[in-house]
Amino acid sequence: MRILRFLFLVFSLGLNAVIAAAFTGTYGINYGRIADNIPSPDKVVRLLKAAKIKNVRIYDADHSVLNAFKGTGLELVIGLPNEYVKEMNANADHALTWVKDNVKAFLPETHIVGIAVGNEVLGGTDYDLEVALLGAVKNIYNATKKLGIDDLVQISTAHSQAVFTNSYPPSACIFKEGVAQLMKPLLEFFSQIGSPFCLNAYPFLAYSYNPDKIDINYALFQPTEGIYDEKTDLHYDNLLDAQIDAAYAALEDAGLKKMEVIITETGWASHGDQNEPAATPSNARTYHYNLRKRLAKRKGTPMRPKTVLKAYIFALFNENSKNGAGSEKYYGLFKADGSISYDIGFPGLKSSYGTSSRVSFKDLGAGKWFGSHSLPASVLPKFPHNDAELLPRLPVQPLQHAQSPVRRPSTPF
Repeated sequence: MRILRFLFLVFSLGLNAVIAAAFTGTYGINYGRIADNIPSPDKVVRLLKAAKIKNVRIYDADHSVLNAFKGTGLELVIGLPNEYVKEMNANADHALTWVKDNVKAFLPETHIVGIAVGNEVLGGTDYDLEVALLGAVKNIYNATKKLGIDDLVQISTAHSQAVFTNSYPPSACIFKEGVAQLMKPLLEFFSQIGSPFCLNAYPFLAYSYNPDKIDINYALFQPTEGIYDEKTDLHYDNLLDAQIDAAYAALEDAGLKKMEVIITETGWASHGDQNEPAATPSNARTYHYNLRKRLAKRKGTPMRPKTVLKAYIFALFNENSKNGAGSEKYYGLFKADGSISYDIGFPGLKSSYGTSSRVSFKDLGAGKWFGSHSLPASVLPKFPHNDAELLPRLPVQPLQHAQSPVRRPSTPF
């Protein structure tokens, strides 16, 4: 099946007969590289293939990564860093050269399936950057069209929850007034070219900023009363679903009811500063274990039950050179030496845990959970091989200059 798909993509380079789609399955990962001690890209490929993670995001177009991914079958979304957005908006020729040098030159051996133009641009503090985003997106897209790869490479941009207001209950969510005027034409263009709405959503941040208002079990996919949205008559048993449906409500309010929402970042830090008490290994393990289980079910959200949720996990590695809160350095599923940060069923390049005890979802029993906040290591699952196809491959992050962003406070609920 994989070989047929690859041949189909190669054939499409000449015929332009495919609709670009940047995600296979439901699970992916961000491969961030703001660190001076993480494995080389070739070792990262080994790690991803051992974990059966196929979907990968980086925040730049570093050629050492693109070369390492050649012939691997891994599907890569590359990033145009924010510092290049104004230039790409101002000069279509520069956009064409960038796409030619960083995308076309590596196809089809490296499966570049998407370009993320900027990251969390709207809702930020640089108005000129915000204004430049749509023009940059159009110029990058037109470059792919001119080069005959627009049917292979999806164009997108990821948004933080800073673009929303009134996110509780989910049905009340709309785009902020200052954002809406720039968001609407961007979304209309993405609707024309078939791109999704990409959302960076962090229940960890929502809980951290509102611990008195949010039940941590609700943030961790643990048993809880949840919330009820009277307007839609929908019940939410976890915060991530509510955050996603808040985005759907905002899209519907903007006239884009049919646009899909994909999670381009979500994660939970395993360590943090003193004012980040929820950043613990047990909470991080619980969040990621339960999220992986939820994605494997291939189901949608209460508002969009037939639209299967897809998510890129943040992040592959702990990144020791990141600025900001202490938690910024500890989002990795893996430590810098390639060993696991905590056990959710993935193998590491080396083991710091010795022989782990892993069980399948079947062994956990329906509805049987362990503890109010976390699951003991002894009941963490091993995903069977057939589940690997249910779990899309995790994406990865950026180079030193390509900022994997300091997370912005998310809307609380």
